[in-house]
Amino acid sequence: MSFASAARSEIAARQPAGDRALRAACYGLACFAKRFDANGLLIQTEQEQTAGYARRCFAGCGIGGAVRCRDHASGPVYEFCIDAPDEAARMHALFGTTGRELSLQIDPRLLEGRGCLGAYIGAAFLCCGTVTDPQKGYHLEFTTPRTNLARDFEGLLAEHEFAPRRSRRKGVNVVYLKACAHIQALLLFMGAEEAAGRMERQSAVRSVRNRVNRTTNCETANLGKTVRANAAAVRALRYLEEQDALDALPEPLRETARKRLAYPELSLAALCETIDPRPSKSGLAHRLKRLEELAADLRARKEGGTP
Repeated sequence: MSFASAARSEIAARQPAGDRALRAACYGLACFAKRFDANGLLIQTEQEQTAGYARRCFAGCGIGGAVRCRDHASGPVYEFCIDAPDEAARMHALFGTTGRELSLQIDPRLLEGRGCLGAYIGAAFLCCGTVTDPQKGYHLEFTTPRTNLARDFEGLLAEHEFAPRRSRRKGVNVVYLKACAHIQALLLFMGAEEAAGRMERQSAVRSVRNRVNRTTNCETANLGKTVRANAAAVRALRYLEEQDALDALPEPLRETARKRLAYPELSLAALCETIDPRPSKSGLAHRLKRLEELAADLRARKEGGTP
């Protein structure tokens, strides 16, 4: 089961607490249904649990509906529908609607209190929501063809600091969240506690992995610099050695050359530990730079250039 399907199953398994929350859940199902008009309601879903949730919620409000299963090439599709005229009339009386409104907008009087709001948003998620597996990224979205509804829904989420964004994709309105913390908070708010916990754990794992990668990349880069610097110094010292020039150098430079040739893989800090008396890291770097300059000077004179 995908992460999104698991989240929907978790929400569908919970029953809204109280009559007002139950009505808010029904209202969320109706607003984001495939069809919600004067003739009734139609919800289509790939999850049987969602259709069962819709039937239980409306039945709890005294409204009867039917669940059907239709076979499609991609798999079974479950439908919850309210077709009977008297049931459709009871549904609209519950919401204070007629089904003939020119545009569908959210009635805030039906969403008073956190319980009602959580039930409404959770029902909307069951109808038209999805969320990306946190192993792949952070994205949760709701889709609807109703522009005014999408605008109201964005405002509803923003009012409760979930930081939503809104766009259009192929003619459909999309209200979405991108931040891990906001998605996790919304999952908890809708009642998908296990999904929120899984996201929190995965976020912690990703954070540790990113920190380890940054540290490793930094260490690798530093190691690469050390290797390149050591290789340049060793080439210069080999040249001085080939030209029998090392014996003419002052003792500190001679000792530095011997140690670097003996331990070409050591960092400057480690190389300092092999020399007695122990020089500072900056002092040793200065000696090696001086040796490289002497090698370059000697090479230039040997090749007839200007020292």
